[in-house]
Amino acid sequence: MTHDELIQYLDSEANEFGLDSIATHGFLTATVVGKPLPNWLSLYFEEQDDRIADEIKEALQRWQASLLMDLKDESSIELPLSVTDNDEMDFSPESELSAWSVGFIDAMYGDESIDWFSDEDTSEDVAMLTLPMMVFSGIDMADGSEEDEDLAEIRADEDALAQMANSIEGNLTELFLLFNTTD
Repeated sequence: MTHDELIQYLDSEANEFGLDSIATHGFLTATVVGKPLPNWLSLYFEEQDDRIADEIKEALQRWQASLLMDLKDESSIELPLSVTDNDEMDFSPESELSAWSVGFIDAMYGDESIDWFSDEDTSEDVAMLTLPMMVFSGIDMADGSEEDEDLAEIRADEDALAQMANSIEGNLTELFLLFNTTD
């Protein structure tokens, strides 16, 4: 299965258990830059991975490997977001940025036994580097609960949102270095 065929599958009705292609990129990115998530494939398919064709799982593994290779080659991971005619970013809950962030957060919190914030020396850095994904994912509003006041304040500030969106690619590299180097 080619990458284009995988994208078509992810964005089709046939994809019962996985995320769409934009959210999948976010999910795979989190598995590469964050703490190891050994059971990521099972989590991605809502523990229904035994019902998924091997060629789809293999294509996802190749995509994940290519994201990792980008970072190891000292390239940044580019977000797969469409650019509008007037070059404005869409910060709405229905935006590609929101979908990408949801995928990222799904992987980040996918396994309760893996805590990105467990190291006292790096927890504050992790919080700052993942704040844009938290803001754009709307995780604080996902279960119908009241919106976090601090995040609501950020969401009301277009300039802050633009700065956060522009920082994501750099933050991904910083997260990768934080979790994957000893320096």
